[in-house]
Amino acid sequence: MKNTTFRFLIALTLLALSAFSLVNGQSAPQLANDRIRLIWTKTARGYEIKQVQVKQGSRWQTLGAASGENTLLYAAEKPSEKPSETFKTITGEVFPDPKYRYQLVQWAESTNPVSLNTAGQAIHFFPKEVRQTGKNSLTFQQETEAGTVMTEWAIDPKFPTDVVVKQTLTAKKGGYFSLASPTIASVAEREMSWATVPGYFQGNTFQPNFVLAYAYGHGIPKLPVLYRERCATTLSPMVSTRNGLTLSVIPEPGLSRDPWAVDKSTQIDWNIGLSHMNRKAELAPTLYYPVLGEPKSALKPGETMSYTFRYSLIDGDWFKALNHAAYDVYRFKESVAIRQSKQSLTERIQKMHHYLTDPKTSLWNIEDFEGKKIGAQTYNGGVVGSDKDAMKNADYGAMWMLATATGDSLLSQNVLPYAKNFKLSQQQTADGFFKGAAMGQYYLAKKKKFVEEWGDVVEPISLTYYIMLDFGNMLLFDPTNTELKIRLRLGADRLLNWQKPDGSWAVAYDKSTDAETFKDVQDVRPTFYGLIVAHRVLNDPKYLAAARKGADWMIKNAIETGSYLGVCGDARYAPDFATGQTAQAFLDLYDLTKDARYKAAAITAAKVYTTSIYTHPIATHQAKTVNGTPREDWEISQTGLSFEHGGIFGSATRQGPIQLCSHAGLFIRMYGLTKEPIFADMARAGAIGRHAFVEPKTSVASYYWNAMNRGSGPYPHHAWWQIGWLTDYLMAEAELRSDGKVSFPRGFVAPKVGPHQTYGFAPGTINGQKVNLIISETLVQLDNPSVDYLLAKAVQGGKAFVVLLNSRAQPSDVRVTVKGQAPVSKQLPAYGIEIMTIDAGEL
Repeated sequence: MKNTTFRFLIALTLLALSAFSLVNGQSAPQLANDRIRLIWTKTARGYEIKQVQVKQGSRWQTLGAASGENTLLYAAEKPSEKPSETFKTITGEVFPDPKYRYQLVQWAESTNPVSLNTAGQAIHFFPKEVRQTGKNSLTFQQETEAGTVMTEWAIDPKFPTDVVVKQTLTAKKGGYFSLASPTIASVAEREMSWATVPGYFQGNTFQPNFVLAYAYGHGIPKLPVLYRERCATTLSPMVSTRNGLTLSVIPEPGLSRDPWAVDKSTQIDWNIGLSHMNRKAELAPTLYYPVLGEPKSALKPGETMSYTFRYSLIDGDWFKALNHAAYDVYRFKESVAIRQSKQSLTERIQKMHHYLTDPKTSLWNIEDFEGKKIGAQTYNGGVVGSDKDAMKNADYGAMWMLATATGDSLLSQNVLPYAKNFKLSQQQTADGFFKGAAMGQYYLAKKKKFVEEWGDVVEPISLTYYIMLDFGNMLLFDPTNTELKIRLRLGADRLLNWQKPDGSWAVAYDKSTDAETFKDVQDVRPTFYGLIVAHRVLNDPKYLAAARKGADWMIKNAIETGSYLGVCGDARYAPDFATGQTAQAFLDLYDLTKDARYKAAAITAAKVYTTSIYTHPIATHQAKTVNGTPREDWEISQTGLSFEHGGIFGSATRQGPIQLCSHAGLFIRMYGLTKEPIFADMARAGAIGRHAFVEPKTSVASYYWNAMNRGSGPYPHHAWWQIGWLTDYLMAEAELRSDGKVSFPRGFVAPKVGPHQTYGFAPGTINGQKVNLIISETLVQLDNPSVDYLLAKAVQGGKAFVVLLNSRAQPSDVRVTVKGQAPVSKQLPAYGIEIMTIDAGEL
């Protein structure tokens, strides 16, 4: 019995030692647990990985083609920063056209040898030496001509599908060095189901045209390019396979640049390179550190540098992997919970109301145009042909909502009539190819003409935006207005006429020749939404049929492929917030048709849009300074903000994300639909505690992150969009938290900037009672800026309702004072809601 027991214990010990990789004998080095296993083998080239597997249910699934190859990049001299190649569109033009001046610098730096991953000498190797350094950890070492590379591998005990790796380089000679994360496995194109570098591209097929892939993210680039962390929203290149696994690489927090390190913007610093490929252009998520030629890459003989990252091998899709990187590694939940408001969102709406009724602060202008007095706000951003005379309006839904909810005659008499005339003048009514279309979103007062942002073109998407949506939202408040209905139908018929047989639209037409332009990109945008508006307002089934045809084309060409186009002409339509708008468009189409395909498409587009929102760096209390004002890191953090447009040449490359959090309401609705926490957390992280970007006098937030709290700047019309998205967000939160007891009908999305929607055109319900939305600064006062509130008055009877919303991840105490009544103390739980019934009094 003793001998049997002894032999059994010996066998168990040998088995355990084998599983944990003896390596000093015959056993193969390996890292393994009940979720993942990596097994090396000794060959003539060194230690190669022969097997990478992930447990999927009760079966082990192989992940890609195992490798284990290491790469060290070396350059004796600093690599050139000048572009090394030129690239053409599918229609043969060199990209980009010089007139896109905002993009030239970004494109040039994105096509230099370092960015294209051709710089330096690539030293590839399989390490020759290995030793076991712990129960489930290994250390490999390799001598190269440029330096000694030591790589420590260990399974993370906290996250058992992660392998944490630390690489250390000791230089043997002076120069510039960059270590690439070893290739544990590569994925063949036929085995790949999805690949993404979040913030830059996503897709399920390789794109042979480099411009489409690299500039627009319309497919996976075939070159092993390096992406910068400045627009990488979640620091995790990843590849998903057809057998349901996802491989990703995630740098350790703190490795990438801090966009505001101490007292100035460090947005464009480049610490890490992210790629979907290794240097040999094999599909394998790869991290490069430091970036060759950047300051940290310069070493003298004997100097060392090291970095840490992790591989994640997940039984699941890219969205599950994204959540893991955001929550488990970059602790996104902490970045949400740290946020505290110093001004309520309700108060911001009230203050912006005053800003917008003052012509001096809002830069409101009234001009004569063809016998009409038209009104709009000064626009000092870039518009081709502008002589500082451009004018624009934004968010007609918010305009009409604010005027209705406040009952303010300054808006209803001094703003709305002239804004309506502006809209009527914007539409071509004369016969011809453009009859019914918007002749441009901007008005040039000196030239007395309407123009598009960046060229003499007319866009079908602009017809949807500046005719269908704006007329549609006005008609929600004025449903019997015959003139507006005629104009809406004029636009709808033009949109129908322009729809191609496959359901798509052109990106634009040349205004002088009627010829289609921008034929190098597809109109993968929610242009079909204009026909949803037409159907809802005019109740004509032909418009719904055409909308569905356009939506079905979008499913095949955008939703399934991950290809989206933006709506900013000055950025040559780099993918932008129109992706989020696409999600709401499909959600609205689902509400009309109850076709489950449209709900699924909405969810997919919303998930993709999470890759337009930053989940790094981890927000902290670290002391920083902004223009002489002390701030804590979380107050100016990019985490939770979305960009206008990212990728290779979007505005985020230099100016960072934006404060226009149009997606917040949509994401709250998406959380209600899917129960995916990331939707609610991203909405709240973007909306709450952003006072450091709000101009104190006007309560208007800056647009770009790097402007901090300079206010509206050249974009005074943005205040309307801000009122619109803030209202949509608060309404969505109220409906979610009350389980539908607070509910108001939603109108149409706002033009251009995202998916937020219009309210206040029809009664809603609170606790089953019909109510109208109201905005009043005098009826209710709260003493805690972390508590927002909505007001509504019963349609019948003398009651009103105060809907209290705690914006914090912690409980909040608040003192509520209703005009003419004694103060009442309330305590709301984290993200809690309370509905108070009060006497409407003088309302």
